Amino acid sequence: MTDIPTLSWPDTDGPRTVRWRSEAGVAPPKRVVLADDRTTADAAYRLACEGTALLWRGDYQNARQLLQAMARRVDRKPPKAAASPLEAFNLHRQAQSQRARTLGMVLIPLEGDYTIALRRAPDAQLACEEAWGPATGEASAVSLRELLGLIGAHEWRKKGVEIPALGGERIHPYYGVFSPVRGEYVDLVARTPLPSVDKAFDIGTGTGVLSAVLAARGVGRIVATDQDPRALACARENLARLGYADQVEVIEADLFPPGRAPLVVCNPPWVPARPASPIEYAVFDPDSRMLRGFLDGLKDHLEPGGEGWLILSDFAEHLGLRTRAAFMERVANAGLEVAGREDIRARHPKAADRSDPLHEARAKEVTSLWRLKAKVQEK
Repeated sequence: MTDIPTLSWPDTDGPRTVRWRSEAGVAPPKRVVLADDRTTADAAYRLACEGTALLWRGDYQNARQLLQAMARRVDRKPPKAAASPLEAFNLHRQAQSQRARTLGMVLIPLEGDYTIALRRAPDAQLACEEAWGPATGEASAVSLRELLGLIGAHEWRKKGVEIPALGGERIHPYYGVFSPVRGEYVDLVARTPLPSVDKAFDIGTGTGVLSAVLAARGVGRIVATDQDPRALACARENLARLGYADQVEVIEADLFPPGRAPLVVCNPPWVPARPASPIEYAVFDPDSRMLRGFLDGLKDHLEPGGEGWLILSDFAEHLGLRTRAAFMERVANAGLEVAGREDIRARHPKAADRSDPLHEARAKEVTSLWRLKAKVQEK
């Protein structure tokens, strides 16, 4: 298939070409050299900065150490001074992108069954299958940084994330599906007084964690939606494991399912900026597409007297990416009004990390559950 990207390099037995894998949609490097245990971190860093990739042929654990050494060299460069939180955000994203490009230049070859034919290499077959599907017999190559991400995601999927609002039960996130490691939004849905409803919609369900919380709180029927195939499979598996498969129907939909409900819940991505890769769509919402879509469509999917629960952080406001006035105007223009609001302070480690370039905004962050209702038309 001509649309599958490939990676080529000069090998000892002549030129070789394999399938190129990149979840972020990064184009295969045009210049590739072979590297092994004799390659120094300085040499690797210089080549990577020049745009030359290193296909690793040495010990796998040494490749990991090389990557760590390269990361230290990347991080030596002090961040540029920023005049505003917005400039700090833009500089931070720029630095993150450059860091990812440089560290993504260390490549690992994979056999057709996803095995890694290197000394001291881990068994990554299941991790690769979970991310890419069953092996097809094609040899391929992937950046070591991405491969480590796949392996880490596999471990999270096995271990799961404990959810106190579910009595300590665990949610098992799939690779590429937003993990509920930040529990503030889950706690808001668990503690906000629940209207007397027997039906709810969960828009953009992800792992299915909010549907599970609603089901545990006694909502008899829930329709959970998502567009991402991984999220749909992840939500179905989690809800079945927790015993809520009969209460929650998981369907593919762009935002709303057909019909109306007395309660519609949505936790959209909080940052209105362009994602650098498909995996970042859980955090970044370009042009506030999902937020705007939810607000603009909510009134037509609420039963009379129903409530829409919008869970949204004000992080973007502190960064200067959105204003509270613009948000409230969007709510009003959608024919909605605020019936109430529950707030919770950020408690993740970065909120207390003064070395973080975005600390000023993170320290002020508040996540809110906005209770929205259709505006009553004056007679």
